[in-house]
Amino acid sequence: MTTETLTGRQRLIMCLLLGAQFMFALDFSIVTVALPVIGDDLDMTPAELSWIVTLFALSAAGLMLLMGRIGDYYGRKRMFLIGMALLTVGSAIGGFANEPTLVYVARILQGVATAVTAPAALALLTTSFPEGPLRNKALGLNGALLSLGFAVGAVLGGVLTDLLGWRFTFFLNVPVGLLVLVLAPALIKESTEPIRQKLDVPGAVTISLALLSLVLGFSRAEAKGWSSPQVWILLAAAAVLFSFFWLIESRSPHPLAAVTVLKRPSVALGNLGGLLTFSMESGKVFLLTIYLQRVLDSSAFLTGIAFAVLGAGAFTGGMVAAKIINKIGARNTLVFGLLLQGATAATFVLLGHSFAAGYVHILVATALGGFGHVLAIVSYTVAVTSGLPDSEQGLAGGLSAMTQQVAFTLGTPILAAIAITAGATAGATKDGILDGVHTGLLVDALALAVVAGLIAVLYKVPRATAAPAEPVQTVETAEAEVAG
Repeated sequence: MTTETLTGRQRLIMCLLLGAQFMFALDFSIVTVALPVIGDDLDMTPAELSWIVTLFALSAAGLMLLMGRIGDYYGRKRMFLIGMALLTVGSAIGGFANEPTLVYVARILQGVATAVTAPAALALLTTSFPEGPLRNKALGLNGALLSLGFAVGAVLGGVLTDLLGWRFTFFLNVPVGLLVLVLAPALIKESTEPIRQKLDVPGAVTISLALLSLVLGFSRAEAKGWSSPQVWILLAAAAVLFSFFWLIESRSPHPLAAVTVLKRPSVALGNLGGLLTFSMESGKVFLLTIYLQRVLDSSAFLTGIAFAVLGAGAFTGGMVAAKIINKIGARNTLVFGLLLQGATAATFVLLGHSFAAGYVHILVATALGGFGHVLAIVSYTVAVTSGLPDSEQGLAGGLSAMTQQVAFTLGTPILAAIAITAGATAGATKDGILDGVHTGLLVDALALAVVAGLIAVLYKVPRATAAPAEPVQTVETAEAEVAG
């Protein structure tokens, strides 16, 4: 019989792994807030500053799947420690940087560290707890801290930059990284025996190049606009490379990502849900920032407070997600979370020129939307890691983390392009900007509703063919009961 009580050691492991995940979530947004100050201090142009964000995204997303699989083959604990060491060194380089090149090196190292550590940490987390209530609880806290980290990073980045200087947005990671490196070797055990299988080099190179092309294409779309030929060449190259990757994996004797795993409804549709919830949330935050500052003339401080409330709603969602999943299953929770996130986004078509009404509307709707967003995050993570052997958990973690990184680069340029087409151009009036924001957020809501419908219809959970000796309820059996 399973128990929902954590041992003292499990609590320590959870704190360590979740703390590391929180750091990487924080790291994604904390430096972004400091970009204008970094540019002034190091005499960098806006185009040069954009590479601080792009290089991080490229190195993180491009290597995520490969690093997750290396962890399966050669040891996740080892990969986790290597990633934390890279993060600590990269952050120190960024803090001491006195020229743009060193900042770029720091961000590449931080991105590589994210690719190495995130799938390893998630795999160590899932394999430290049996599938079912305990794992769901751990993943619920993981989702809560991920969303809280992104929100806190934006606020903390501004505070650190104003009080201590932009360098401390990098230095913050150093003592935390050192503490993790001291504690982790004694606390964390290897989650599975490393199999040291031959790495699928053609598949690894192809998927890494495909992800690099995809992320760079969307990043360039945000910087250069969708009319740039460079953008479409990169996106076309990504599509071709993804096709080659699928072909390679279907024929490889030792695939990087077995097609049988990729075709599982829980993996394919779960990651589709994750892609939409992350991309539409990042795009929504961008459009609401434009609305607050260019339509309502809100200060940066009040804008930050609005999104801190979003973080509070998200954290609450993470705290109760496990209970909801245990009751109705991961699939139904994912559908509900996506629909709630989409429904609150749809209400933003009512935003107008009144500061009080608009600001209060955003506070309430983003808190509710953040709650749904984290329900979607936790349930898609549970879905893509459930029913797989421990030997595949690094792959599942890599896919999940890769989905997050790609989604963050995808949502903003797509919704921004829609908003610009609808009237939110550079020199537009407040009415034009408002029309563009309305259109972008309506597309946001419709996309979430469509994907929620696809998951509800296509994600069929198989019934258990035989009852276990003791009634241990997993996500798969819980969902089968709900489906029945």
